[in-house]
Amino acid sequence: MAAPMTTATRLQVAPELIASAARRVMGRCEELARVTSTPGSITRVYLSPEHARVNRLAAEWMRELGMTTRQDAAGNQVGRLAPRGVPDAPALLMGSHLDTVPDAGRFDGIVGVLMALEVVRLLRRVDAEGSASSPFPFALEVIAFSDEEGTRFGKALLGSSAVAGQWDDTWWELTDADGSTLREAFREFGLDPGRVGEAARRPDELVGYLEAHIEQGPELHRSGQALAAVSSIASARRFQLVVEGEARHAGGTPYDMRRDALLGASEAALAVERICRGEHHIVGTVGQLEAFPGAVNVVPGEAHFSLDLRGEFDDSRDHAWEELSLELDAIMGRRGLRWNAREVHSAPAVFCAPLLQDVVRAGIGGEAPTLFSRAGHDAMSIGAITDVGMLFLRNPDGISHHPDEAVAGADVAAGIRALAEAVLHLGAEPR
Repeated sequence: MAAPMTTATRLQVAPELIASAARRVMGRCEELARVTSTPGSITRVYLSPEHARVNRLAAEWMRELGMTTRQDAAGNQVGRLAPRGVPDAPALLMGSHLDTVPDAGRFDGIVGVLMALEVVRLLRRVDAEGSASSPFPFALEVIAFSDEEGTRFGKALLGSSAVAGQWDDTWWELTDADGSTLREAFREFGLDPGRVGEAARRPDELVGYLEAHIEQGPELHRSGQALAAVSSIASARRFQLVVEGEARHAGGTPYDMRRDALLGASEAALAVERICRGEHHIVGTVGQLEAFPGAVNVVPGEAHFSLDLRGEFDDSRDHAWEELSLELDAIMGRRGLRWNAREVHSAPAVFCAPLLQDVVRAGIGGEAPTLFSRAGHDAMSIGAITDVGMLFLRNPDGISHHPDEAVAGADVAAGIRALAEAVLHLGAEPR
């Protein structure tokens, strides 16, 4: 467990500097919001001209702080500030992502990258010649991940998976809405698919990863608190389900002869809500539902729907799926239908390291709340190679992936201070 904060590990800067840092973050969020492929809304996807432009902006802001910069082999933008005389020191990695969903908000991911830059600004050591260096025995690195959302190719966490050394060569054949493959998009962006492995980091190169992010839920807003430490990131499983019935004439088929696949799928969706609401920290969502043949005068003979299932712990998530499977058997049996499911995604829960939870709580100060994240983050991938910690910022009403997503400048200021003090506290830990 981390020791209580001491004077030596408190951030010794004037409040005006913190306020100025928060204003800079808010202003840059607005600047990045103007980099979009859809005028009037915010959309930035992987390996697009907008991706290239925000990487260039991030690199400029990194160089302002004396950081060396590079775009890695997967398109992630990285800035580094090493301790003086130790250029190859292991790094504390901080950051988040700059890509978005369609019609996005301004802060999801983005605020974490910009806050990390302000932490570097506050903590860097500048010598008489104006050269900057890390004041710790480890380097400070800021990373802007390139594809957390998975909007373009349907596979999330591509950028951070490459950094974690978890790139899967089957992904090269993923296609976007225009039919372009991921391999083709890499080349068009100026990246070499054959060198994507060079983005991978070794565990001995890192001392940990810290990510600041808006809470994509209402818990902080409801409690009236600005910041929280994150205990874990939810486990997830996703399925594509098919219900098979019989397509028949809508007017000529009496109810006792109908095998309506859409009604079976609809009852299944209601069962998802009922069962998941009864389980502790389990969330199930049916986000897609489609009926076939899709004619107004035909009883649906087939229905397809998605299921996104998340939980704080893998075993409770899996128990919910088992219960849902039994209920689907019962529903389809009553209605004379058949069903099958194909699992398309599975990710275990990722737990934040106790030490990094401690330093984040110490940075927040007082009785800092601890929340688990129901949303996924790049920290899920990076947890495969190093310890991870996360800081949540209050998001009024909890809305995210939407233009109304928000964060207050005062909360950003508090978050910058907390994150900087967490780094200070980590730097004071014996090694």
